[in-house]
Amino acid sequence: MVREAKRILCRCEEVEEEEVIKWIKRGYRTPEELKRILRIGMGHCQGRTCLSLLLRLIHRETKIPVSEIQLPKRRPPLKPVPIKILANFRDEES
Repeated sequence: MVREAKRILCRCEEVEEEEVIKWIKRGYRTPEELKRILRIGMGHCQGRTCLSLLLRLIHRETKIPVSEIQLPKRRPPLKPVPIKILANFRDEES
């Protein structure tokens, strides 16, 4: 018997489409709510890859137009970080 492959919606955080649908059916309808529960969009890409997939999935499951779905809040650092600090950053393990 061949098992059906699970669809991954957020590769960075390994969030499966099935899990997102479960929470949408429980009443969580915004990317912000789903992000807080499932960490979707909190990985390395910061939602650049999965946000559009998430918006389409919310639309498909709720029939809310994509243009009416509230986008998650962007939270930049509290204060600016000079690029030279990031350029000199070294991983302690390497």
